[in-house]
Amino acid sequence: MTDATASTAAAVAPVSERQIFGHPRGLATLFFTEMWERFTYYGMRAILVLFLVGAVEGGGLGIDDRTANAIYGLYISATYLLSLFGGWIADRLTGAQRAVWWGGILITIGNGLLAVGSTAMFYLGLVVIVFGVGLLKPNVSAIVAQIYPEGGSRRDAGFSIFYMGINLGAFLGSTIVPIVAAQYGWRFGFAAPAVGMLIGLIQFQLTRQYLGLAGLAPETANAHPAGTRNAWIAVIAITAVLVALCVAAITGHMHIDPVELLESSFWAMVVFAAGYFVYLLFFAGLDGVERKRVLVMIALFIACAMFWAGFEQTGASLNLFADRYTDRNIFGWEMPAGVLQNVNPFFIIVFAPLFAALWVHLGRRNMDPSAPAKFALGLILMGLGFVVMYFASRYVVAGEKVLPTWLVLTFMFHTWGELCLSPVGLSSMSKLAPARFVGQALGVWFLATAIGNNLAGQIAGEFDGSNVAAMPGQYLAIFWWGLIGGAVMFAITPMAKRLMGGVK
Repeated sequence: MTDATASTAAAVAPVSERQIFGHPRGLATLFFTEMWERFTYYGMRAILVLFLVGAVEGGGLGIDDRTANAIYGLYISATYLLSLFGGWIADRLTGAQRAVWWGGILITIGNGLLAVGSTAMFYLGLVVIVFGVGLLKPNVSAIVAQIYPEGGSRRDAGFSIFYMGINLGAFLGSTIVPIVAAQYGWRFGFAAPAVGMLIGLIQFQLTRQYLGLAGLAPETANAHPAGTRNAWIAVIAITAVLVALCVAAITGHMHIDPVELLESSFWAMVVFAAGYFVYLLFFAGLDGVERKRVLVMIALFIACAMFWAGFEQTGASLNLFADRYTDRNIFGWEMPAGVLQNVNPFFIIVFAPLFAALWVHLGRRNMDPSAPAKFALGLILMGLGFVVMYFASRYVVAGEKVLPTWLVLTFMFHTWGELCLSPVGLSSMSKLAPARFVGQALGVWFLATAIGNNLAGQIAGEFDGSNVAAMPGQYLAIFWWGLIGGAVMFAITPMAKRLMGGVK
């Protein structure tokens, strides 16, 4: 749901008056729904690449690293890209509550299909999960906004609590699921996320009444019945085409090369983004001030994509590094490689309050960095994490395994970068967008993230397990990617601040 729609709906959708610690009781419903969804998403993500490259005799698919990383890139980028579709469906057809409910059902079914053990069902499960996340992810956040119709600092505090639920779920999922997979096999590892989402769905249904009318139905459904009918026709047609393509691929009637699909989808997204910004600059009837702000939006868009291209190595090349080149023996217990995926959400929980306090402290002294400067910091910190990996991989080239502390330190730098860039990203885009295009700022942010995730799969695909000697240079290249990107952002920050025309 777009910000504008959420605000309008919030003004007319009463919610339960019951409070918990000064917040609407419905916040707990949304907190646990998103916590279990993130448990499911990050739990499965922690073992996805490891399963894809795992030996067939051990229950894995036994595919090569490049293809596995391409599938990973397609999966994570599609979840963000389909969030645009999910928000559109909720806005015009179902309402956010129903979108969350049906999204959770699809996620549960999709993860169940992963656990079946059939290769065809596995790929079908990934597609179903993508649609489920696309429905649930943007709309559960929209309902959080709607249960605070008054807005203000209370809503900000509510989102902070909600954000902790996201990271708590990510921490638990990336801890529990890899352990279950290592102990009982891949199928049980994929079944655990399905159970987690099922728990989330049950609690959502049992406590749904506390949301009141927030996100219950789109306003456009009654106001424009013909438009609603046409929208349903479009959704059904698109779904039918996608189902047909999936069936053709699964039955072998159509061959899909994940690597080629990853690259072609990247260029398709880039062309679409470029076309959208060209439209804003030259054909949307913007005035001079608005056009200048769009230029800043373009810079932030590119920086966002560059950041996630490096950051999302966490579940791809860095996950494989943890599995193959890291000594994970802890007092006689062989820690599953995927467990190291819990470091980032743990650091988010630890450092988020500290970074928030830092920005407030600097703001009181009129020293709070602007959005472009924070994006620059985020890129540089992401790059510094790969300096750590450069030195770690040199030990690997020498034939040694390294301690997990190398990855922990890398993830700490990446988390600091995320805390500089991610929290201000959507807010900045919505502020910079022309007033009549504010709702589209959410879509632009998701698109930038999708492009970055796609790039992450392509970059990870360049790592070759049979050519370990190239690894230090590859990690160093990602460092330069972040450093140069950050340096450019720092260089243009003074000009960007002028172009922003007073937006902070």
